Amino acid sequence: MIEKVNPSHPDKVADRIAGAIVDLAYANDSNPKIAVEVLIGHGVCHVVIETTADLNKADIIRIVHRIAGVMDTDIVIVPQDKHLTGNQKNGVRCGDNGIFKGMPLTLEQKELSRIARNIYDRCPYDGKYIKDGTRLIICQSNVKTEDLQMLFADAEINPLGDWTGGTDVDTGATNRKLGSDMADSVTGGGLHGKDLSKADVSVNIYAFLKAQETGRPVELCCAIGDDTIDGIPYSEVVTIANDFIQKLGGFEKFAEWGLY
Repeated sequence: MIEKVNPSHPDKVADRIAGAIVDLAYANDSNPKIAVEVLIGHGVCHVVIETTADLNKADIIRIVHRIAGVMDTDIVIVPQDKHLTGNQKNGVRCGDNGIFKGMPLTLEQKELSRIARNIYDRCPYDGKYIKDGTRLIICQSNVKTEDLQMLFADAEINPLGDWTGGTDVDTGATNRKLGSDMADSVTGGGLHGKDLSKADVSVNIYAFLKAQETGRPVELCCAIGDDTIDGIPYSEVVTIANDFIQKLGGFEKFAEWGLY
């Protein structure tokens, strides 16, 4: 059983905005420290940023308008805590405590990911999808139910009828759709709106990729300041995570669908 939401779901819009702000931080600083939280809905977008990077509010507003449309913005930018920043002074070290789990994807999870992408290519609007054995549930906004029924004859489509969706109907917040992003690999840490020093980003990606490679569950923990994890330097974990994100096209693209 698994649920996927598409990049136009309000929670994913929030993730994408956060990811684009992280991309901006890396464009301005080769090794920024940043954590972004976004709450969006009903014509306003609230953004709170803790960072070492020099960011301009006008650039943040442009990101919000590009991704979510023109709306009011409430933006707070503050320096990262000096103790957290100091943790990174003498090399790449773990930026937070955490426990992490990587799980091999099931055929069902891979299938739903393909279905979700196929629908979104046709209908780039708010949508969510569930696969539970032979049961397929499709809730897709801004499309006629009968049109989707022609493509997925056995699916349950828009059980309450056609709908509009988007941030004018529902609110979105960063890292609220981790089940969609991580499948069975979900633990406590969110993937989006953070730089690569954060274990929530790098170790989650590392554990997920190792689970796909080995076909076995991967469980890891780390403490803030650790310079090794799973027997390798933390810097290597960061490099592996960075390669994964860059192949996708950056943090904003990573936020669209998560790990799979």
